[in-house]
Amino acid sequence: MRIAVFSAKPYDQTFLARSNAARHHELSFFDARLTADTAPLAKGFDGVCAFVNDCLDAAVLQQLHDNGTTLVALRSAGFNHVDLATAERLGITVARVPAYSPHAVAEHAVALVLSLNRMTYRAYNRVREGNFALDGLLGFDLHGKTVGVIGTGQIGLIFANIMHGFGCRVVASDPFPNPNAEPFVEYVPLESLYAQADIISLHCPLTPDTDHLINADAIAQMKQGVMLINTGRGRVVDTPAVIAGLKSGKIGRLGLDVYEEEEQLFFEDLSHGVIDDDQFMRLTTFHNVLITGHQAFFTAEALTNIAETTLANIDAFESGSGTLHRVVYDKRT
Repeated sequence: MRIAVFSAKPYDQTFLARSNAARHHELSFFDARLTADTAPLAKGFDGVCAFVNDCLDAAVLQQLHDNGTTLVALRSAGFNHVDLATAERLGITVARVPAYSPHAVAEHAVALVLSLNRMTYRAYNRVREGNFALDGLLGFDLHGKTVGVIGTGQIGLIFANIMHGFGCRVVASDPFPNPNAEPFVEYVPLESLYAQADIISLHCPLTPDTDHLINADAIAQMKQGVMLINTGRGRVVDTPAVIAGLKSGKIGRLGLDVYEEEEQLFFEDLSHGVIDDDQFMRLTTFHNVLITGHQAFFTAEALTNIAETTLANIDAFESGSGTLHRVVYDKRT
């Protein structure tokens, strides 16, 4: 099949080309994000391969359909950026990578916890400047603290297990409790999790129920000085509410690998220009905020799995056999 690969960074090209070596699909790589302006690049291609910040709304899907595309192969587990109703109406199959390396994301969440707790990013800069003072670097023992995990799928459960290994008490909230969570996870109502947790980590999908789940009301129920970590979906967090929480001291430490308006920011080098997202720039002014650019997935193992599953989806679509991880439109959503 002829596949147009959008948002294709050098590492994407390396891992996809390696996985395609024995398959011989025709992959054309485009650094550009898929948008209404760049969709014409896919003219004549059987399918497109898209990433999390590509736009697959009704207008883009209509262009793709008109230009002959019948498959959208996502290099991600999430698919909230795809208008599934329009894809179904147009007869475009949407496939995804349901799992790649849950350890990668869970371990990155732990890295944010450790870095924020001991302020290692601030200590690193101080030492480089010859400043060995310890003021402002005070942390706390993780042992004995209560960690709240919202969403206990594969990633959330691995994160919970790691934090349990530090000697933390782990409480969790999920409408579908994981049977593998016992004996180290205690399920509690969300309000109880907010009230008890010293650290809260978000690992839930983005749904209508979780859109801005962390809002002003939720933050008001949390412990004073709570640490909040989000390596899940950006829109689970209401950014203005979090900024207000940081200003008041209700949120004592914030670690983000995702951001609700990240499409125009992440995965690009913007160091030579002006970032005009005032909310994002406000976040960067807090010394107790650590932001990474959607890199939690970024391990060699995860990129290998993403490439293999993406190419396997294309194989299955072309042959009509094998496992196709198809995203099915649900009218209830």
